[in-house]
Amino acid sequence: MKKWSIILLSLMMIAVLAACGNNKKSDSGADNAAGAPRTVELKVGASPTPHAEILESIKPELEAQGIRLQVVTFNDYVQPNQQLADKKLDANFFQHQPYLDTENKERGFNLVAVTPVHVEPFGGYSKKIKSLDELKDGAKVAIPNDPSNGGRALLLLAKKGLITLKDDTNIASTKQDITANPKNLEIIELDAAMMPRQLDEADLVFINANYALEANLNPSKDALLIEDLQGNPYANILVSREDNKDADAIKKLAEALHSETVKKFIKERYQGAVEPAF
Repeated sequence: MKKWSIILLSLMMIAVLAACGNNKKSDSGADNAAGAPRTVELKVGASPTPHAEILESIKPELEAQGIRLQVVTFNDYVQPNQQLADKKLDANFFQHQPYLDTENKERGFNLVAVTPVHVEPFGGYSKKIKSLDELKDGAKVAIPNDPSNGGRALLLLAKKGLITLKDDTNIASTKQDITANPKNLEIIELDAAMMPRQLDEADLVFINANYALEANLNPSKDALLIEDLQGNPYANILVSREDNKDADAIKKLAEALHSETVKKFIKERYQGAVEPAF
């Protein structure tokens, strides 16, 4: 009986020691998990080209810093700001400062620019004419219907002497600011995303560079008239909300977008159609 008691006691001690060993291993695993860098999810809305492509290029760099970047693409200029304001996104990257200013004013947003990243030259394109000299009386000209980009188109037309504006430096100019239209141009206002489809309809179409690139148009080669890059006020910016603009992940994203790697990526991939703004 004594012998069996000793054996039973030995088995119990072995079980206790094994449990302690397992607990120690479990505690060690918990310590390792706690000591590992915490991964932060960062959800950023972007136009497919070039914005999303630029963001995709810095994913590995951010991953190494504990930031998992999720890029959500949009084919319009409305939803990215709405979803950022609704906190469905942490940031967005598709617009310039004049457009953001208009959005904040007209839609009551409180969105802020974090940093400029690149410049996309805005231009006028045509499938029907090869030079502006061929633009006939009464020709159809399609421009974006949002105030900032519509103003860009009108300023370019004024610069070429095709129209006259009250103030040819006002980037918020509208059709109502046209004081002379010697060719009786029929100026049609449509959503910016629809512009490439107007190439078969209108004689001259003003297209934002991101939509031009998606339509296999190179602004520096295919546009009949194009903005100067020097002193261009339309640098595309990383945008966040007021409540998260100073978050560590947003700061790291901004730093990554200003890296030499991104500068090289932009220059090599877009060959002058897009230029770094830093």
